[in-house]
Amino acid sequence: MSDVGRDEAADESPVADEEVLETSSESAVGTSSAKVDHGVTPAMEIASAWAWRFLVIVAAVGVIGYAVRYLSEVVVPVTVGVLLTALLVPVTKGLQKLRLPRGLAAGVTVIATIIVVAGLLTLVGTQIAGQFEDLSKQVGEGVQKLRDLARINFGLTDSDITNLFKQIQKQITSGGALGQQAAAVGTTATHVVAGLFISLFCLFFFLYQGEQIWSWLVRLFPRRARDKADSSGRRAWVSLTAFVRATVIVAAVDAIGISLGAAILGLPLVSAIGILVFVGAFIPVVGALVSGIVAVLVALVAKGPIIAIVMLAVVVGVQQLEAHVLQPFLMGRAVSVHPLAVILAIATGVVIAGIVGALVAVPTAAVLNAIVNHLAGNDPDPEPPRRRRPRPVPAED
Repeated sequence: MSDVGRDEAADESPVADEEVLETSSESAVGTSSAKVDHGVTPAMEIASAWAWRFLVIVAAVGVIGYAVRYLSEVVVPVTVGVLLTALLVPVTKGLQKLRLPRGLAAGVTVIATIIVVAGLLTLVGTQIAGQFEDLSKQVGEGVQKLRDLARINFGLTDSDITNLFKQIQKQITSGGALGQQAAAVGTTATHVVAGLFISLFCLFFFLYQGEQIWSWLVRLFPRRARDKADSSGRRAWVSLTAFVRATVIVAAVDAIGISLGAAILGLPLVSAIGILVFVGAFIPVVGALVSGIVAVLVALVAKGPIIAIVMLAVVVGVQQLEAHVLQPFLMGRAVSVHPLAVILAIATGVVIAGIVGALVAVPTAAVLNAIVNHLAGNDPDPEPPRRRRPRPVPAED
């Protein structure tokens, strides 16, 4: 068949005509749909795209926040267990180097932690009990000094001050309020004990089988996301351990400095003040403020306003040393969280879980910051190495 014949056959073929018509119609539809004008400007389209994505993110954050608040009695102890694990992992590894099995090393670490905490609480209780009589006498003298200052500076009479104390006492000891407070205290104590046991169990198993638990969590992600999830988690763990260890060092320096100042000034309850400062240092901003106020109040009650001013100068000096020298040097780039983010994180933690929420707010912010920077490719340091099992070498024939 000649070329002219083939062309004529192709022209007469109904299949070819249908294909041409379908192709032309599809191109026409595509062109017409692309040219449809809905009356929306490009700026409005971009704004609406950002708006609905923002609403989805806010809704997701709200659901997560509600779930955390609803399950706070579980989430908070687990978080405390993770923080303790970041602090005590070197102890367990050190015991393993002494050829102790992993499980036994984790158990010894947990038991030693309980003994240390119980010993500190016993020390504080013994000191308070031994100095209770002198302290109560000094409190009475301090209250009398405050009454004198109120009478001189504010023009209040003894009857006005007495009536004020009676109103406060009546409000506290009223039947309904007292019953509600007792019930609230009992419920809180039960939650604290339950949370303590959950934290200790989590601490043991995180120390004993931390790698296996993390591997199981990584396997919950899709296959394509597992490598990124694993590296993000390890980056977050590096940031968390840096934060916890630096906070312990800073807390120890604060406690030693303020305790030495209190001992030099001859204040009572020096050990109790030091332990309170040490614990308070784990709650950024709020903890340092509260522990410092307690130390100054003890000085005011025990030694008078002059010594209280000197104690205030000691507290401020130690905290300034911590804020401007120790924290920048120890934290470094591993925990680079903006001060505004710290304040907002603490406020959010207080709303969700009170004092414990304030305790875990900043490390949570540091972990989220490390994960976001890692996923965005803005790591301050190289990616932490992953542990890989060595492959067996094939035997030669």
